Amino acid sequence: MKANSKRKVFGDAVDLLMGDMEEVTMPRGVQMLPVKSIQPFHDHPFHLYEGERLDDMIASVKEHGVLNPVIVQKLDAGYEMLSGHNRWNAAKLAEIKEIPAIVKTDLSEEEAYVYVIETNLMQRSFSDLAISEKAAVLKARYEKGSCQGKRNDILNEIARLEGKQVADVTCGHSDHKLKTRDSIGKEYELSGSSVGRLLKLNDLIKPFKDMVDRGALYTKVALQLAFLPENEQTMVYEIMKEKKTKITIEMVMKLRSHSGALTEAMVKRYLSAEPVKKKCYKVPSRIVEKYFEGMDPNQVDAIVEQALEAWFSKEAANV
Repeated sequence: MKANSKRKVFGDAVDLLMGDMEEVTMPRGVQMLPVKSIQPFHDHPFHLYEGERLDDMIASVKEHGVLNPVIVQKLDAGYEMLSGHNRWNAAKLAEIKEIPAIVKTDLSEEEAYVYVIETNLMQRSFSDLAISEKAAVLKARYEKGSCQGKRNDILNEIARLEGKQVADVTCGHSDHKLKTRDSIGKEYELSGSSVGRLLKLNDLIKPFKDMVDRGALYTKVALQLAFLPENEQTMVYEIMKEKKTKITIEMVMKLRSHSGALTEAMVKRYLSAEPVKKKCYKVPSRIVEKYFEGMDPNQVDAIVEQALEAWFSKEAANV
């Protein structure tokens, strides 16, 4: 082999090795963690991706790996996820062994919640969240609000990781205002009473929260269920599932009148009423998409009722 050829082969080998070294070099502060060593956040309020969105993420992870590091906090044994539940879930399903992570230590409960809540809000707007997710965000701001200066430090850190910018705001004497329902409502374009109702939904057990998000349980009914103790909510849910009963506001008010003393026999009796069979009109999907997309079922009911009243009033006037 000629000398030039030998040098070329040697140079190619060095380039290849250097390329490999660059691939495995982690950015400062990032380390590779075993997927199995991480557990979900103990009070994670957001739904994980499903269906096509999840399939796309799994395919991407299989092809490229997890590109953006997740954020975790160190536990006595292993780690707890703060930001990156969907990436972590996709990595598990793609059978990836390790993922890049930024490890946090000595966080307060409030600071941990800022990471959990705000990273989700950077990916989706508040209006895009499911009802139970909105309730959890408001609860975090209302009950777990930390110093605004510390919160903005965390927001800026998250923004840098996401390639975005967040304006710095210093911690001032007005921080207590963040804990009023009206001021939080203004931030999210909600009334103080709406904030109060959403906050109450946090007292629901998870199956009822899921039903609210699916539109299978009216918000006004869910709010009344939220006043029942957790064990009684669970009993009501199990009997509803067994009897395949759709709970009404009349039923839940009877249940609530016995809050703290409900028995299985009471629940079965109150949920045993035969539902009145009604002829239902199904709103065409084009109308739903045009006027009602993303609305709470209660809002849709109110709008339809007002529109019908206005139409029939006009017809009556023309007779």
